[in-house]
Amino acid sequence: MTTTTPLSDLTGDYVLDPAHTRIGFVARHAMVTKVRGAFTTIEGTAHLDGTDPSRSTAQVSITSESIDTGNEQRDGHLRTNDFLDAPNHPKITFASTGVEQLSSTEYRVSGDLTIKGTARPITIDFEYTGNARDPYGNLRVGLEGSVTISRKDYGITWNAALEGGGVLVGDKVVLEFDISAIKQE
Repeated sequence: MTTTTPLSDLTGDYVLDPAHTRIGFVARHAMVTKVRGAFTTIEGTAHLDGTDPSRSTAQVSITSESIDTGNEQRDGHLRTNDFLDAPNHPKITFASTGVEQLSSTEYRVSGDLTIKGTARPITIDFEYTGNARDPYGNLRVGLEGSVTISRKDYGITWNAALEGGGVLVGDKVVLEFDISAIKQE
């Protein structure tokens, strides 16, 4: 059950709880289905300003090697230079450049996403899902959001033509964020 703590009381510094946060993705495969996956090693910090959300900030670091689609062979290929080039680019990062409050529960976070050494600006719409004190006394806030990116914008162009037309891997990738952040008190 979430509480109704006033946003102004949520102002402070937060860390992502990697055990209760999911950063995932969805990509089209063979033109007919979707492959879903997530990154298992993430860390991040945020400063939330409940009085003036535009003064909020966030930084996230994802270990490229931690990609997990539930298929070891596919994950191995995604770690190569064809996709993430994890040995040479061990981190995917996001650093916010702005936050805009759209409604009492909706926020737009702009920032720079860096994948495979290429940084591009993106904008992610988030829904604030609430806050609660966990059994250990920690104040947690929840956010959910998603954004669609073009993998080609990050130099990820590998593909294979299909016999009947089309390609094996779609260009558009949906990034999904289910965030649980703990206030540092």
